[in-house]
Amino acid sequence: MFHLIARHAPNNVRADVLSGLTVALALVPEAVAFALVAQVHPLMGLYAAFIVALITSTFGGRPGMISAAAGSLAVVMVALVVQHGPQYLLAAVVLMGVIQVVVGMLKLGKFIRIVPYPVFLGFVNGLAIVILLAQFEHFKVPAAEGGKAWMSGTAMYVMLGLIALTMAIIHFFPRLTRAVPSTLVAIVTVSLLAIVLGLETRTVGDMASIAGGLPEFAIPQVPLTWETLWVVLPYAFVFAGVGLIESLLTLQLVDEITETRGQPNRECVALGAANITTGFFGGMGGCALVGQSVINVESGGRGRLSGITAALALLAFILFLAPLIEQIPLAALVGLMFMVVIGTFEWGTLHMIGKVPRREIAISIMVAAITVMVDLAAAVITGVIVSALIFAWEHAKHIRAETETLPNGSKVYRLIGPLFFASVQNFHELFDPKNDPDDVIIDFARSRVADHSALEAIDNLADKYRALGKTLHLRHLSPECRELLRKAGDLVEVNIAEDPHYHVAEDDPRATVPR
Repeated sequence: MFHLIARHAPNNVRADVLSGLTVALALVPEAVAFALVAQVHPLMGLYAAFIVALITSTFGGRPGMISAAAGSLAVVMVALVVQHGPQYLLAAVVLMGVIQVVVGMLKLGKFIRIVPYPVFLGFVNGLAIVILLAQFEHFKVPAAEGGKAWMSGTAMYVMLGLIALTMAIIHFFPRLTRAVPSTLVAIVTVSLLAIVLGLETRTVGDMASIAGGLPEFAIPQVPLTWETLWVVLPYAFVFAGVGLIESLLTLQLVDEITETRGQPNRECVALGAANITTGFFGGMGGCALVGQSVINVESGGRGRLSGITAALALLAFILFLAPLIEQIPLAALVGLMFMVVIGTFEWGTLHMIGKVPRREIAISIMVAAITVMVDLAAAVITGVIVSALIFAWEHAKHIRAETETLPNGSKVYRLIGPLFFASVQNFHELFDPKNDPDDVIIDFARSRVADHSALEAIDNLADKYRALGKTLHLRHLSPECRELLRKAGDLVEVNIAEDPHYHVAEDDPRATVPR
């Protein structure tokens, strides 16, 4: 591994190491919290954070991006844990990794580029809101009658004061120097202040102990039967989808921040390998984290060494430094995450209102809302589908025709715009078979037949003209269109020099034109 570190580490090794330490400190409470959400032991979250961060940082396709145990996965894992137990979760994590490796090997990661920008904005803003809402759990304490209650009195004032101090240091310290990440300075300063002054405030240790040993290899203890596979497989596909979507969209975000370009397929394979490994070593699995990735790159961590440092530091915390790390006030880490929310949320979205089409603003809001209320996989998939439908609807309006009557009495329709499933109705409304002359020409030179619906529309139009005893000529259709037209193929006038060549989205054994 060390030759990989040497080869990939940037010149600014110091910045990578310091930013990696900052990320490791911020990962501890998040990994513990996500494990508790999934109703598994905190060490399962910490082991996942260590293994996933180490493998993806070393072999992944986006240096500087941080992957670890994730809240987006925890919320969908809890159902499997409750119904079947942690061992079934480990089996599902291994299978999730296999699915992710296959996706990467098949080079399907590139399809993340079809996610429209409004959907990407909704994803980023939705996750920023999710991160924000998650922090409010740290303002609650166990209630006397059971459950949790909001802090009050001195405890609340101390918590808010330390959060404000943390945020102030992160914001103003870079004006003094950028030699050390302001996030690391803030955590250390606030921790020392709380310890020296003996402030009564919640610490990392109040959540759970992070002390433990090295993760040990073990095959998930589940029956090796088809019944087990059918239990685990649906969850594995959901986990894989959530992990890949969050990771690939986070990769795009880091690309945007660093003005560089990552390798989506390589990241898919590395993430899959990381999840297979963590499943065999008692970890709950993971994916890329927007908040931690933003902390890393904004703190100067741009190379692989930053993520590797974070992973190794996290392991050191578990093995040797647990008593020290458990004294860090949660307020310092909450303040850090509040700054992450401020930096992650795309405030420019608010300025777009009134300047971009309302449908794009609506899509962003919809995706953000579904991310908060359901999960990000459902949000992104819904956003892509709605965007595609709106795109089809808008382009359906673009088809039109210029008409001309020739000296011999023939009427020419010169189509303009794409002919596909959404524009078929508008296509039919362009023609008037009853009142047209006996000889009609439809010229497709400035149009394109895109799918089976378009072919059926042409066939049906030809039937109408034939039924009225009129002659119809079809010009400038591609050779494949001629092959696929079931009723009007004999009406096409072939012009080898001028006819276009393109593929139609239709499978038909009679289509002999090479694709």
